[in-house]
Amino acid sequence: MTMSDNKLNVDHAIEMLKSSGVRITPQRHAILEYLVISDTHPTADEIYKTLEHKFPNMSVATVYNNLRVFKKTGLVKELTYGDASSRFDFSTKRHYHVICSKCGKIVDFFYPALDEIEALAAQVTGFKVDHHRLEIYGICPECQAKDVQDQSESVQKSTVS
Repeated sequence: MTMSDNKLNVDHAIEMLKSSGVRITPQRHAILEYLVISDTHPTADEIYKTLEHKFPNMSVATVYNNLRVFKKTGLVKELTYGDASSRFDFSTKRHYHVICSKCGKIVDFFYPALDEIEALAAQVTGFKVDHHRLEIYGICPECQAKDVQDQSESVQKSTVS
């Protein structure tokens, strides 16, 4: 995403919030902007730690409250994975996630052909389907490279001994 795409997304999101009757505070704007720019699917704590120097009076509760507002208006999705902290995802397009089993990194990928699956599931089961979620797990390139490096270091140590 380019800087101008990010600015458009932030501006559009702010207009959506305003039209829903949500007041735009400096903290709210900063949290929203961080979510738009970030591609790491941050936790509330990560957002807080990134922005606390700009807003010394802001609390983690402020971040959670704003995320709740963003979720309610449909701007942000909360991603929960068992016992780990929730991660928050701003995206204007439907997408899926590939998640690293080692470091937890989450990367978006788009595959519009899967949208048909809801219609098929509804037809086959009689359910009124309202959404779906797909996650793919594996090892990210950085962790793969680290594994290769760790293996070669352990081989070197064993040949030296």
